[in-house]
Amino acid sequence: MKAYRWSELRVGMTGGFTVTVTPDMMEFFRVLSGDCNPLHRDPAFALAAGHPGIVVFGLLMSAFYSRLVGVHLPGRFALLHGLDVDFIKPVYVGEPLDVSGEIVQLAEAYRQIQVRARILDGSGQIVSRAKIRVGLHEH
Repeated sequence: MKAYRWSELRVGMTGGFTVTVTPDMMEFFRVLSGDCNPLHRDPAFALAAGHPGIVVFGLLMSAFYSRLVGVHLPGRFALLHGLDVDFIKPVYVGEPLDVSGEIVQLAEAYRQIQVRARILDGSGQIVSRAKIRVGLHEH
């Protein structure tokens, strides 16, 4: 886990990780959220709806933005203030994802960081993008 201090942060800093959504992640999120839409559970339903497989929950993908700021950029002292997310195309269970972000703004008065983030699928296409506002609380 990174633990950047305010004095160490710079516009242009980047961070990221790779992850693959597993069936266990999907089941855990389904139980936690209560979202039982068959698009996220039933391969035959997903296929009939025009998808090659079970579609990953959008908000499960958003959880990866939380991991990005809470673990990688800035890390330990981060507190998520806000998240504006766009989902560009569906993601399917078993697909590798590359989650990355870049600091685009530092607001000293509020000790708030703005991170421009995105998630790429295994073919390098953007499947989601986000603007993330993060507070830094060094205690």
